Amino acid sequence: MAEKASESAGKCPVMHGAHTTTETSVTDWWPRSLNLDILHQHDRKPNPFGEDFNYREEVKKLDVEALKKDLHDLMTDSQDWWPADWGHYGGLMIRMAWHAAGSYRIADGRGGGGTGNLRFAPLNSWPDNGNLDKARRLLWPIKKKYGNKLSWADLIILAGNVAYESMGLETYGFAFGREDIWHPEKDVYWGSEKEWLDEERYADEEDRESLENPLAAVQMGLIYVNPEGVGGKPDPARTAADVRETFARMAMDDEETAALTAGGHTVGKTHGNGDAGLLGPEPEGADVHEQGLGWKNPKGSGKG
Repeated sequence: MAEKASESAGKCPVMHGAHTTTETSVTDWWPRSLNLDILHQHDRKPNPFGEDFNYREEVKKLDVEALKKDLHDLMTDSQDWWPADWGHYGGLMIRMAWHAAGSYRIADGRGGGGTGNLRFAPLNSWPDNGNLDKARRLLWPIKKKYGNKLSWADLIILAGNVAYESMGLETYGFAFGREDIWHPEKDVYWGSEKEWLDEERYADEEDRESLENPLAAVQMGLIYVNPEGVGGKPDPARTAADVRETFARMAMDDEETAALTAGGHTVGKTHGNGDAGLLGPEPEGADVHEQGLGWKNPKGSGKG
């Protein structure tokens, strides 16, 4: 440890390739010390919107019809850098909206699509959220156009609504008012695992109701169950038990769960073409020149 510290001593702090977080932190030295970082999470002083910003008043100025038209146009405006599947981005936008909402759990009321937290770590880099960075990037011109009158949280969920509407489904409507956070949350426990898709959250592996509270997802980096089966092994009966327990923890009964899983998978593409093990790092771990995008695909064009 001393050698590590001495390696950086006396060097220019702005040298290329230097990292500011490689040294031992205060909490590493004194893990039982009182961590006051949480006090900064809702501090108004560093709020980039300003201390007096009121989103619920600002959103009232939004031209909703113009916004929805822009979203309708987006659905079929296929981009060369990330082409729409079969000419329509609907499936991608619906998946993004659901994955934003689907991190919610009833045990502590945390997660969900109410804050725009899908933009930040760790959710932006969960394996289950692969390529949703592309969906958000497709929405960026619209977010930029409407500025602070439209939060990312509202835009992400509305994009899912409009996706269905553009394919002929009559929705129940939409309520605005979700306020964005502006940095990763420090008060949400996503699990103790240190590796993606690890599963150390059951008191008894055979008892799927023994899932650790307040968690709802079965593995680190998933928003619900493993689609390949319990532990990645196909077993319809055990998967059904996982589905019922997990979705109940997200405040859904059996009927709502069936409607969501069946209806949510009627459009779009289910899986990409290729070996997921060959993908590049997730957005949070990708090089800076990737400009916030991750999961670079070396297969073919790398698109889609």
